[in-house]
Amino acid sequence: MVQTPTKPLTLEEFLQQPETKPASEFIDGQIIQKHIAQGKHSTLQVDLGADINLRLKPQHIARAYSELRCTFGGRSIVPDIAVFTWERIPRDDNGKVSNTLARAALAEGIAPDWTIEILSPDQSQTKVVRNILHCLTHGTQMGWLIDPEEEVVFAYFADRTLAVFELASDRLPVLPFAESFNLTVGKLFSWLKE
Repeated sequence: MVQTPTKPLTLEEFLQQPETKPASEFIDGQIIQKHIAQGKHSTLQVDLGADINLRLKPQHIARAYSELRCTFGGRSIVPDIAVFTWERIPRDDNGKVSNTLARAALAEGIAPDWTIEILSPDQSQTKVVRNILHCLTHGTQMGWLIDPEEEVVFAYFADRTLAVFELASDRLPVLPFAESFNLTVGKLFSWLKE
């Protein structure tokens, strides 16, 4: 049987598609569906996002978004947590957070200031690292890759240095705007026992 090749989608065409659950990402012309979050992943995602917002949102410093579609640099990805400084959050004409951050990001090329990914079982660490590096290439200042099974955090910085944090007492690095946010490896992974 001869199969007729389908025309690959453009980024614009991808963004017109209905959202999927779990979310799909558009990477290098391919549509890749994310893994379904499991217990450890979901616990860390919810608690970490809430802790960041507790420390940074009331002072209008920054805001953490969970599973927010971010479209820039020819890709449309959905980081587990995307942190934007307050002044960079796309807003509508009424000053409210825009419902169409993907469209605003596409027009303006907005990457998060800080991207956080939590590795799921059977997820390709290489794919996740590539998304973090893509973010760093397009203006993100720092990315974390959290591995719940190994209880380790890899921190990637805009200058492409990499640091590994695995001791319970290791204080995780933050950006200057987030210096009021203090978290150790031990505290991060203690949320899995609560």
